[in-house]
Amino acid sequence: MERRDRSLEALKRLQYIDSLEPEERARDLTLWVEEYLSDSGYEKFGLDIDDLKKLEELFYKNIRFLKQHRIDIKNQLDSQRKIREFLT
Repeated sequence: MERRDRSLEALKRLQYIDSLEPEERARDLTLWVEEYLSDSGYEKFGLDIDDLKKLEELFYKNIRFLKQHRIDIKNQLDSQRKIREFLT
């Protein structure tokens, strides 16, 4: 039962994180992974099939988000670097 409770907590937290603004979302996703996946991995989630599907959908959606967020941040940094070079 403890494993299922922890798994449901992880799912609910991931659903909440999915609704945040991009900067907060990226930061909280990193914390979520460290808390729920770093030690035990995904094999230890004790959820029924419907909840596992929700978790899977959110997990992969957020992986795509993080990849795009990384590109967006890189572009912002490049833009700032160009502006700095122009100004100096």
